[in-house]
Amino acid sequence: MQFASRLQNVETSAIRELFKLLGKPGIISFAGGFPDPALFDVEGIRQSTDAVLGGGGAGAVLQYGATEGWQPLRERLSAFMAAKSAAVAPEGLIVTTGSQQALDLIGKTMISPGDKVIVEAPTFLATIQCFRLYGAHLIGAPIDADGVDVDKLEALIAEHKPKLVYLIPTFGNPSGATLSLQRRKRILELAARTQTLIVEDDPYGELYFDQPPPPSMLALSEQVPGSRDWLAHCGSLSKVLSPGLRVGWLIAPTELLGKATMCKQFSDAHTSNLTQATAAHYLTLNRLNDALGVVRSTYAERARVMAQALRRELGDAIEFNQPQGGMFFWARLTGGRNAGDFAKRAIEQLVAFVPGAPFFAHDPDLSTLRLSFATADVAKIEEGIARLGRAL
Repeated sequence: MQFASRLQNVETSAIRELFKLLGKPGIISFAGGFPDPALFDVEGIRQSTDAVLGGGGAGAVLQYGATEGWQPLRERLSAFMAAKSAAVAPEGLIVTTGSQQALDLIGKTMISPGDKVIVEAPTFLATIQCFRLYGAHLIGAPIDADGVDVDKLEALIAEHKPKLVYLIPTFGNPSGATLSLQRRKRILELAARTQTLIVEDDPYGELYFDQPPPPSMLALSEQVPGSRDWLAHCGSLSKVLSPGLRVGWLIAPTELLGKATMCKQFSDAHTSNLTQATAAHYLTLNRLNDALGVVRSTYAERARVMAQALRRELGDAIEFNQPQGGMFFWARLTGGRNAGDFAKRAIEQLVAFVPGAPFFAHDPDLSTLRLSFATADVAKIEEGIARLGRAL
């Protein structure tokens, strides 16, 4: 078969390939980017599913629906964003099949072959694959514990004049970094001044441990004249409620939102009405804050234990910043050690993580790795990091 030429620019996810190795009995995995299913509010979701299928409304939720989304959910998401100081009318967002579809729609509507796109170095692997599928030439902007280096980002924008800049400002994947308030405002000013589209991906913002993170760039855009016209925001209930519902959303300037809606018609017509209605009802139950409280405290404890175990078992052989939320540690092996080789030895010790190289659009740092603490309990974290120590 002669496949589309665009497929020459992408390859199978390194993380998905790694999962094929995780079937060994007794393996402890820090590789996945999944929330812990034990923390899902199953009872609340069950109540909501029963409610939307009961009475006389079942026919509507089992029928075709509007591409823009189930209107009651759009209204609830508008309220959800307002609670985070971001004013968005229900008509100012579309519901997507997870935030991954929002990113795909941005790729479809904005990227032509050869267009330059700036991403963080490192960044979300699926975004690299998605944007490359549409022919983007990706340029990495360096980051530190406070997010992307804005001085270097500004220089890259001036040099390359990219079609867009993609950022995960809060508890990034894989970096765990959180963009500081000052840097968020500078990026909004930069977007307005250079008329460069900024895509803010925010799936992890509710997963803070102690103090809430700075407001989203969407919320801050009201303080920076002109910046809202150059800002798209992707949100998701996957890490907040359940990834199986596949409910995300895209907030964008009117013209971009209209083009994205048109492209979504070609993709899946609309996101499942049943899951949208379930999510909308759930958001009326006043259960989300309590459920998130449990998730936050659980993840905070697991992150604390993982940090202690890494220092104890690997010592000076590893460097990392302590995450303040999210699901990941981003670490670097010292002494020129290669994380890919380390991953192979770790599998032999029945513990898995993701080497960092695939998260770079180019010039990967081969000593880096990502560890997720979300799905392993404290005992497995202790044992798993001990196994990593033996694999050095």
